[in-house]
Amino acid sequence: MKSKNNYLYTLITPLMILIAVLGLTFRENRKKYFYVPIGIIGIYLVTEREYTRKTYRKNILNKIKIFQENK
Repeated sequence: MKSKNNYLYTLITPLMILIAVLGLTFRENRKKYFYVPIGIIGIYLVTEREYTRKTYRKNILNKIKIFQENK
């Protein structure tokens, strides 16, 4: 189900990475490890989305090629 405010969700991942970078640079040494999981999850979400988009486009291109060959 798609939402009207889907564009807001695209801002969450870069915001997570930004929070992690700022937290790692400006916090004390004993509190820095709190921001590591946030950064890892943000980076994972970006790479997973890019991989999914790439495979989706590849599948569409293959379907178009097969359709053109059968015509």
